Amino acid sequence: MMKIEKLTGTESRLYELVAPLVMSPNVLRQNNNYPFKTSRNHVWFIACDERWVYGFVPVELRTQQAIINNYYVRGDDTLLLSSLIKEVLKAFDRECKITSVTLSRHVSVFKENGFRSVREWKQYVKMEKSNEDGKKRL
Repeated sequence: MMKIEKLTGTESRLYELVAPLVMSPNVLRQNNNYPFKTSRNHVWFIACDERWVYGFVPVELRTQQAIINNYYVRGDDTLLLSSLIKEVLKAFDRECKITSVTLSRHVSVFKENGFRSVREWKQYVKMEKSNEDGKKRL
């Protein structure tokens, strides 16, 4: 049965789970050949079961800000991505402003989870989580 694990950016279990993916040419290609990064300031949400990792969302924590960047979901599974986003929101929504550097093809999934577009680039969109009334967080 699939579960979502929350791991800090330097835990050995994190490396065990994501190393085969972050070094995979196919996964890197899906991430526009941009490398995945981690540090002690990161928290990772990893969708996995006993055999497979289906996706992950790393979140970098800065002063009163949580930044989603360079995430992966197998097969661009939008339901899985939405589940991962919901876990991020549960963990950080009340604590700090949440922003995301979102792949253009996933903008609708983030909008469904309360994010709004702030800036658009060629392949990415910077998004921010809005309050319940749609106002920008401080």
